[in-house]
Amino acid sequence: MRPDILNPLFAETDTLDGVGPKLRKPLKKLGLTRIRDMIYHLPERFVMRRRVDSLDEAGIGEQIIVALTPTQHKASSGRGPYRVLAQDQIGNVVSLTFFGRASYSARKQLPAGEKRWIVGRLDQYGDMLQIVHPDHILDEPDASLDRVCEPVYALSEGLTQPRIAGLIEQALTRTPDLPEWIEPSKAAKDDWPAWREALHLAHRGEHEAARERLAYDELLANSIALLLVRADNRRRKGRALAGDGSLREKLALPFALTGAQARSIREIEGDLQQEAPMLRLLQGDVGAGKTVVALSAMLIAAEAGAQSAMLAPTEILARQHFETLRRMAAPTGVRMALLTGRDKGRAREATLMGLMDGSIDIVVGTHAIFQDTVAYRDLALVVIDEQHRFGVAQRLMLASKGRRAPHTLAMTATPIPRTLTLAQYGELDVSKLDELPPGRQAIDTRVAGLDRMSEIVDGVARHVEKGGQAYWVCPMVRDNDAVGDDIAAAEARYAALRERFGDDVALVHGQLAPEVKDAAMERFVANEAKILVATTVIEVGVDVPNATLMIIEQAERFGLAQLHQLRGRVGRGAAKSVCMLLRGETLSETARERLALMRETQDGFRLAEEDLRLRGGGELLGTRQSGDNAFRIASLDQITRLLPKAHDDARLLIERDGGLTGERGEAARILLYLFERDYGVQLLRGG
Repeated sequence: MRPDILNPLFAETDTLDGVGPKLRKPLKKLGLTRIRDMIYHLPERFVMRRRVDSLDEAGIGEQIIVALTPTQHKASSGRGPYRVLAQDQIGNVVSLTFFGRASYSARKQLPAGEKRWIVGRLDQYGDMLQIVHPDHILDEPDASLDRVCEPVYALSEGLTQPRIAGLIEQALTRTPDLPEWIEPSKAAKDDWPAWREALHLAHRGEHEAARERLAYDELLANSIALLLVRADNRRRKGRALAGDGSLREKLALPFALTGAQARSIREIEGDLQQEAPMLRLLQGDVGAGKTVVALSAMLIAAEAGAQSAMLAPTEILARQHFETLRRMAAPTGVRMALLTGRDKGRAREATLMGLMDGSIDIVVGTHAIFQDTVAYRDLALVVIDEQHRFGVAQRLMLASKGRRAPHTLAMTATPIPRTLTLAQYGELDVSKLDELPPGRQAIDTRVAGLDRMSEIVDGVARHVEKGGQAYWVCPMVRDNDAVGDDIAAAEARYAALRERFGDDVALVHGQLAPEVKDAAMERFVANEAKILVATTVIEVGVDVPNATLMIIEQAERFGLAQLHQLRGRVGRGAAKSVCMLLRGETLSETARERLALMRETQDGFRLAEEDLRLRGGGELLGTRQSGDNAFRIASLDQITRLLPKAHDDARLLIERDGGLTGERGEAARILLYLFERDYGVQLLRGG
């Protein structure tokens, strides 16, 4: 149960004055549905203003507060701006300029001959001084004129800055005083204010340390929850799995294991021999051979007479893993089955019976393998592919399927910087595959301008004529006017390529129905389609060895980690592969550096660290990670700096306070509920 002290924070936003059905919609769009969301909707930036008596005192580009008297209203013909000419107290003339519907309110708010206080940015248009869309127009000077530092919040359509600032102000007045969960000596050393005060200061921009403290709270909550999961796992009784090697020695691999693969298998084997269930993350760079490591782990379980289940995020990936594993494991004689939501009738019944009576050793599938109707005779190992698609809560749900807690091996093909590994997988031990298998050729990476499009398309035609296949990745699904029409839309590119290549082109993007997407992918996998036009949905796991050409349109719009993932879709067979990065005309410094790094290295771990450095903020790993781990308050810079400290602090708190007892422990429980990491608290209660 959530502590009562937090109830005011979890009240709906429509309990605030002035929030009706009309405002509820734009607030929901921003994710602001409760008081708690409002108080953590921190300003994106602050506008610094200066009060001046006349325009002579102000510089062009400066944010000012000045008293002006409107003299004349001038409407333009057509869609031009609406201008209100006004004078300061010594006769300087300035144009207050409005576009679109804002002109209606300008007519009312700025009657000729009546003094008004104007707040906005002073600019110059030709010879004329102007203020476009003043931030505030006031009849009388009031308290807002004294706010020389004003917050600027993220908005959605239907909200204005004054309106959201007013709602946040209301929400802050409802904020209770909460007990302190941060070590007092740490708070004093960093000059951190108490939680409630930190919130007020962060919205006023008066105290840099206030924002640091709020970010630290979020990171601490995450660290405590993950460490509780880990501690709970260590207390659970699993079963030790000791294989005798009889199945593994029959594996006929076409290549020798890399040092990293052999090391990872040893680490996993050591974990499986313990009674406490394994919780290990296998981080492998694109094409580093995670599947072989996973198969070795599942064969150890089979040697010990137990069952394994491998969970993939999509049906396509599940089928692909099943085929690969079946091919590799054929000489061993282990019995393997595939189970997805699509399987019906007798085949499904046979698989369910095989899992129940133990005649199936290894099952591969989607979430279907964990439905209530699926029972196992002795499930002892769960392998989760593309770990970042499953949050901690899902990981815990899987653990409840075996008679005893099964061992868990999570895998990700996204190389993650060390700090972020801690943020997402603080409860897991980590094995790294940082070597590529022998025989993997380097991918030839080239950069070209979009102006060479016709040459590129001719190159694709030659590639297809020789029997090859190609991916063509676009950054967005449809042209979006709000962003500008320069964004290549997958649908538009698909239409253009179809004119040249006809049915040889298939299209895949996230807004298609799953069965349509699967059918298109299957055509490409079966070599019926030669060119696959896609958004980043193909980023992970798709394996088509015959596809040796990757074209990424407007490559400058992608993060490094994403570009690296996409490039890893080719170079999977024996033939030489090429990755073409097509760039727009104008490139930022960061984009230039990204594309240069892509040409320079194929080391995913190095690129992940560089990506973190170049971003300096924004979202983890190029895409907002799903699961439980979206950090709303902490920036990437703060995660990098503060997370190791938060992790150490969480460990001290749990080890010294014996699972969150005592005064600070109780405060930490409140923190877990505040950040909705309460699965940690559920574990404390054994629930």
